[in-house]
Amino acid sequence: MPLNYRARLLVASISVCAIFFSGILVETTFAQEANAKPNIVWIMAEDIGPDLACYGTPALQTPNLDKLAASGLQLERAYCTSPICSTNRSAMMTGMYQTTIGAHHHRSSIGKLPAPVRPITAYLKEQGYYCAIGCGYGKKTDFNFTIEKEDAFDGNDWRNRQAGQPFFAHIQLGVTHRGNWWEKTRQASTDPVDPAAVQLPPYLPDHPAIRLDWATYLDQIEKADQQVGEIVARLEKEGIADNTLILFIGDNGRCVFRGKGFVFEDGIRIPAICVWPGKIKPGTKSDALVSVIDMSAEVLAAAGAKVPSYMEGRPFLETESQPRDYVFAARDRWDEVYDKSRAVVGKRYKYIRNDMPEVPYFTVHDYEEKVRPIRPVLWQLFQEGKMNDVQAYLMQPCKPQEELYDLQTDPWETKNRIDDPQLQAEANQLRQVLTTWEEETDDQGRYPEPDNQIVKKYQAAIAERLQKLKDGTAKYPQ
Repeated sequence: MPLNYRARLLVASISVCAIFFSGILVETTFAQEANAKPNIVWIMAEDIGPDLACYGTPALQTPNLDKLAASGLQLERAYCTSPICSTNRSAMMTGMYQTTIGAHHHRSSIGKLPAPVRPITAYLKEQGYYCAIGCGYGKKTDFNFTIEKEDAFDGNDWRNRQAGQPFFAHIQLGVTHRGNWWEKTRQASTDPVDPAAVQLPPYLPDHPAIRLDWATYLDQIEKADQQVGEIVARLEKEGIADNTLILFIGDNGRCVFRGKGFVFEDGIRIPAICVWPGKIKPGTKSDALVSVIDMSAEVLAAAGAKVPSYMEGRPFLETESQPRDYVFAARDRWDEVYDKSRAVVGKRYKYIRNDMPEVPYFTVHDYEEKVRPIRPVLWQLFQEGKMNDVQAYLMQPCKPQEELYDLQTDPWETKNRIDDPQLQAEANQLRQVLTTWEEETDDQGRYPEPDNQIVKKYQAAIAERLQKLKDGTAKYPQ
C-alpha cells in the first residue's frame, strides 16, 4: 500500500518537537565549520531496560556508564518506537516511525525505503562524515529494509577515515542480547551478581530460578558497561573525546517476560545517556519524553545537517526545541506471532490498545521458548495456583482490549484502570491522541502484510509447534 506522503509531511510540519529543557546546553552554538564538526559515537546495547546503577538499580555495578551519565545528560523517560529490535532499529536509522515506512513487522524485508526517506548515514555523508559500523564490537544492523550502496556504512572502524575527517560510529553491544552464553559467562565470572540482592518487579513471583535469571541478566549489563569503558578509553587515548558526542541507548527493553516484545514500560522504556563536552552540562537529568527517532534527528543536527521536513523525529538538544506531550510505540508481527498493539505515553498516563486481544501474552513463540528459560517455571507456578493476581495477569487466555495506567502511582503497570470512572476523561483523550497519530502518520499496520517467504517460514514453525502441543510432546502452554 503506497504511503500517504501528504499525511506524513503534515505530521512532520506540525509534530511537537522533542525537547527541551532550558539550560542543558552550554551557552554556545552548534559549530558548522567542517573542521569543527563533532565526531558522533552511537552505542546501542541490546535487550536492556534502564537497569543501571545510575538509574537506581540495586545489585549490579556499572561504573563506566555511571561516569558517562555524570558527564552529561541522563534521560529518565526515553522510549523506543517498538519493543522489538529490527522494527525499532528501522525507525532509529531513518528518524521515522516503523509503521510509517512499512517496516513494522519483525524482519519483514521491505526492500528499498520508500522515497523520499533515506537513512541518516546518507545525510551524514553529505556533511563529510565517515560512517563506521562495529568498531571492534558488533556490526549488526538488523534493519527491515535495504540501504542503497551510496548511503551505506563506509567501513568497520573509524580508524580508516581520512586524517581529520569527522566520523559517525554505530556500535552494537551484543553481550546483553539474550542467548545461551549468558549462563556460561556467569559461571566464568569471578564476581557474579547476587540473586538474593536483585529487586524483582512485582509481576514476577519470588522464585530461586527467577532470581537467578534476573541476576544473570544484570551480569550481562556489567559486561556491556566494561565495553563502554573500553570505547571511552579509546576516544581519550586518541585525543578526540572532547570533540565527540556519545549517545548510549538500548535497542529495545529488557529481554525478560513482559519486557521485549510488549508495549509495557519494560518493553519500550530504555536507558539513554548523552555526553557532549562543552555542549551538555555534566550531571544533568531530565524526565522529559524523548523518542528514539528524536535521537536520529539530533545526530543530523549535531553534524550540521538540515533535518529533512518529512522526518518524524525532531532534535532535542537545541535550545529552541519544545517538550513532547506524548511518545508512541507499536507492536506488530514478531517472528511467527501475529499481534497488534499500539501505545501512547503521556506525562502521567499511558494508554494501550490491543487490536488482537485473542492473542494471549503468554502465547506459543519459538524464540521466547528458546531464550527465556523461566517460561516453564512461570507456567508451572500459574498451573499450581502460586501466583497472585498481578503475577497471573499475563497468563490469561486473552488480553484486555484496552489498558490505562497511571505511571506516577503505578510505574510497574500492575493495575489496569481503563474502567475507572474518575479517569474516563484521560482515557478518551489518549484514545483520540492515538487515533490522530495513526491517521497523520499513515500507520501501515492498518493494512494486511503481503505474503513473503519469511512469513511462510514462520507459519510453518508455528504449525509444527502447535502440533507438538496437540500430540503432547510440548508441555506448555496448554
